[in-house]
Amino acid sequence: MSYAVEFDHALEIGRPPNITSLFPNSRALIVSGKVIDKAMLAKGKAMTIAANGRSHIVIRGALRAAQRARAALIIEIARSEGGASAYCATNYWNMARQVDAVCNELGITIPVAIHADHYGIKKVGDIAFAKTEIPSLFDAGITSIAIDASHMPDDDNLLSSLELAKQVPSWAGYETEVGEIKGKHGLSSKDEALFIIRGLNAHNIFPDWIALNNGTTHGIEASAQGIQIELTREIHEALAGFGISGAQHGTSGNNSDRLRAIAANTSTTKANVATALQMISWGFHVNDYGNATLDEQGEFIKVPGEGVSEELWQDMQTYASENGISGGDYKKLNIVFENRIMGQPAAIRERMTRRVEDFVYSMLVEVFNAGDTARYAVDAILEAGSYDMGPKSGRTESPEEWTEEKIRAMAAELDTDKGPEGDFDD
Repeated sequence: MSYAVEFDHALEIGRPPNITSLFPNSRALIVSGKVIDKAMLAKGKAMTIAANGRSHIVIRGALRAAQRARAALIIEIARSEGGASAYCATNYWNMARQVDAVCNELGITIPVAIHADHYGIKKVGDIAFAKTEIPSLFDAGITSIAIDASHMPDDDNLLSSLELAKQVPSWAGYETEVGEIKGKHGLSSKDEALFIIRGLNAHNIFPDWIALNNGTTHGIEASAQGIQIELTREIHEALAGFGISGAQHGTSGNNSDRLRAIAANTSTTKANVATALQMISWGFHVNDYGNATLDEQGEFIKVPGEGVSEELWQDMQTYASENGISGGDYKKLNIVFENRIMGQPAAIRERMTRRVEDFVYSMLVEVFNAGDTARYAVDAILEAGSYDMGPKSGRTESPEEWTEEKIRAMAAELDTDKGPEGDFDD
C-alpha cells in the first residue's frame, strides 16, 4: 500500500478529538505526541526536533524541512514564551491553528504533534490556576504537554504533577521533568528520576518523556559543558522498565557529534530546538548546530543578504539598545517585531523561511536520524486503529506506598543538589 493511501487512512482515524472538532475539513495530520515518540522508537536511535515556533516563519520553515525529510515532527512553545505573559506572538492558543493552516496551504503530509512545552509550576499556589488553563490549551489544539514542576522540591514536583495530570487527556503526549535546566549546576540523578517516575506510575500516570538537567542550558550557550551523555544514558537505563523516553532540552552549545551521540546512545526521542531557529531566521551567523556567534564586542553578527531586511535589523538593534536588551534577551524582540517581520517583502520572508528549512532538514537527516520517520508514525496509527496509542507500560508500583505522607518522607531522604536559585526559564 502506498504512503499516500496509508496517509489518507491515518487522517481518518489518527487525529485526536480536539483536532477533528477544531479542523473538521483539514488534511493536516496533527497527532498526539505519543505517535511521534512511537515513530522514533520504531526506527531506533532516532529523535526528532521539537521545533520551537517562536514565529510564523519558524513554523513554516520547520514544516517544510520535515516534509522534505519525510520526518515526523513536533512544533512547540513554552509557557514563558507563549503563555499568558508571552514574549512571542505564537502562543498556546494559536499554535495549532498556524500549523494546521500551513500544512493545508503547503500540502504537508507528515504527522505533527502540537506540544505545550515547559508548562511551568513554580509554587503550589500555581496549581489552582493551572487546573483552569490547561484544559483551555487542549481546547485550542494542543496534543502534548510538559508539566514542569521541576522548579520546586522533589515532593512538591511529584505531588503537583499528580494533581495536574488529571487535566491531561489520556490520549495526549505527556512529558515530566526532574531537575531544572541549569547547565552544570544541579545535575539530575537516577534517584530523583526514579522517585518521580515511580510515584507517577503508582497513580496510573505513564509519561512518554522525561526531561533532565543533564548539563545543558536554555538560550545561548557559550561554555563547552553541554550534554553529559553518560549521565543521561545511566538515568535512562535506570528507567528502562517504565517505558519512558528522553526529552533533550537546551540543544544550543552542543555540537553535532554530541547530539548524534545522544540519539545513538540514550533513549531520547525528542530534542527541543528553540533559540537556534530564532537566530537563523533573523539571519545571524551561526555555527553548525545553530548557536549564534558573537563579534569581539559581544554583538550578534548579521549575515548581509540573509534573514530580516537590513532596515528592519537596524530597527531591532535600536529597540534593543534603547530598552537595555542584549545577548539571549534578544528573544524579547519576538512579540515586538513579529508583525514587522511578516510585513516584509515576500522575497525576504522566503529567504528567512528557507534558512530555517535548510537547518532543520540537516539536523533531522544528518544529526538526529529522523529522516523517513513519518511512515513509522502512520504505521503506529494504523496498527492501533486509533488516535490513542495507549501507555507504553503498566502500573508496577503500589499506590498505598505513594501517599502524600510517604512521598514527603521519601523525598526528605533523597540526596539532591538543585543548584543555584534564579530564573532559568527559556
